[in-house]
Amino acid sequence: MARPLRYQTAGESHGPALVAIIDGLPSDLEIDVARVNAELARRQGGYGRGARQKIETDIAEFLGGLRQGKTIGSPVALRVANKDNRIDDPTKTPAVTRPRPGHADLAGSLKYLVPDCRGTLERASARETAARVAAGAVARSVLDAFGIRVFGFVRGACDAWCSPDVRAETLDALLAARDASEVYCPDAAIDARLVDLIHRAKTEKDTVGGWCEVHVVGCPPGLGSCMNWDDRLDARLAFAVMGIQAFKAVEIGLGRECGARFGSAVHDPITYDAGRASMASLGYERPTNNAGGLEGGMTNGMPIIVRGTMKPISTLLRGMPSVEFGSHEPAQSAYERSDVSAVAAASVVMENVVAFEVARAFLDKFAGDSMREVRGAYDAYLAAARTI
Repeated sequence: MARPLRYQTAGESHGPALVAIIDGLPSDLEIDVARVNAELARRQGGYGRGARQKIETDIAEFLGGLRQGKTIGSPVALRVANKDNRIDDPTKTPAVTRPRPGHADLAGSLKYLVPDCRGTLERASARETAARVAAGAVARSVLDAFGIRVFGFVRGACDAWCSPDVRAETLDALLAARDASEVYCPDAAIDARLVDLIHRAKTEKDTVGGWCEVHVVGCPPGLGSCMNWDDRLDARLAFAVMGIQAFKAVEIGLGRECGARFGSAVHDPITYDAGRASMASLGYERPTNNAGGLEGGMTNGMPIIVRGTMKPISTLLRGMPSVEFGSHEPAQSAYERSDVSAVAAASVVMENVVAFEVARAFLDKFAGDSMREVRGAYDAYLAAARTI
């Protein structure tokens, strides 16, 4: 019986390893291991990253669920080792008793009733996202098999942002431009401005956040559902993106701009092109895509567009006003080795958690214990939908 696609992660920032278990993949799916490791490497890059990235070389070690590079229907288990493994050495991971504003430190210490923030920060750390990137990259093998492409990038920060024309026809050029950028922004002029912003923040012992955006091209209509709130794909995407450390907002398509327009300037007219009926969109087109490819919680055949806002990294080299546990006396917050900006890495995380949710919705609709069954369900659906 086909099971819903899902995953779980385990591991701490300075523990032995990060672990992901992915359940619900059909059998006979070829996993692109090289791409999994390439995504892990991209997550470690970007201008503004800290010294930790010079220590680690993230590689996924597959521990179960594969035979000769293909799934066998059982859960897929993988491990990403931490070279900086020192969680049990109190001299190298000392107690943190001055909580850092913006982090999970204070809330976690009060929740778990411990005057040491170390346990909370070890798990709350964005280091955990390496496991989520690996899980998303594994699930993308499902999307690859059906020609669905996922493209994430940094749109900008502060007063510098870009609006690239993302379409199937421009995707390869934009991918090349993004990968040539120091901050994973496909606009060279904005890339240079973002580097300057991050450099200025570093000089001032401050930090920078930004906007990340993900486009999913080639989705058929009908992924997700309007029948139950927790089956809505837009809700699942928002949940996944807001679950990334330091993300504070999510928008689908036009997003908050919808509140500034009349309906006639928001909703996308529907057209039909018989010459494109053989494609996944079934020939239904829109001159605009303000809906971001999602209507009523379901894909409508247009590209999915999701935008996330990452706040500036909470650990400032200069510290911020805080208190000392026990005495409650004023003190500057503790400093843990950190980044000046991780928005480039965040775009990689966002790209892969979005990919996972789309793959999950895809397998929900075209369920099967094997890729052969999934392919049959997909082809049968498209054939039936073309008669509508």
